[in-house]
Amino acid sequence: MEHIEDCLNFYLGKAYQRVLQVTRQRLAPFGVTSGQYAVLKVLWERDYQSGADLSERLLLDSATMTGLLDRLEHAGLIERRPHITDRRVNVIALTARGRDLQEPLDHELELINQEFLSSFTTEETKLLRHMLTTIASGGRTTLTLKPSESP
Repeated sequence: MEHIEDCLNFYLGKAYQRVLQVTRQRLAPFGVTSGQYAVLKVLWERDYQSGADLSERLLLDSATMTGLLDRLEHAGLIERRPHITDRRVNVIALTARGRDLQEPLDHELELINQEFLSSFTTEETKLLRHMLTTIASGGRTTLTLKPSESP
């Protein structure tokens, strides 16, 4: 590699920093971080999941997930409840306040996505999502795009 710009890590890191900075600013009024939004988003899709299920879906280790859940619980957005049939497991349930944030947070993230992707064609956006998914999954096929997002 001749220059730092030839290193994949350089531009992926810069892109990550930029997206994270904008997302942090735009989510701050709601008192939610991008990681917390990800957990809420998965719970809006299907409430009452275990922390392990959420960790697997979001590709996060258990310590990171525990921290996210602690902060969401402290903010009154989720609560931990005993599993109905397995008392060794807690399930994560949205509170009314957590459910109420779905529309405004989804709207804000949609605007952020549009802002960052507006210079790409639909096909380029699909390809970008596919490439990032492939990198994030380590080349495994466990992460999949929705059919409408396939390249």
